[in-house]
Amino acid sequence: MPLPEALKRVRKIKGISQAQSAIAAGVSTTQYQNYEYGKSEPTAGVLIALADFFDVSIDYLVGRT
Repeated sequence: MPLPEALKRVRKIKGISQAQSAIAAGVSTTQYQNYEYGKSEPTAGVLIALADFFDVSIDYLVGRT
């Protein structure tokens, strides 16, 4: 599963808003939306923050598991 789909799926499963996800990642809501829409890719630090926040592995987010 590509990163944008994984982000959207795990966020919805956990009942978290895009704004909450953005705060956890330390980015703007618009920037987080760009990740979900596939318009940009997060840095390694942001990816780690999102994996920790969603309590999933980075491998899950990037489609390796």
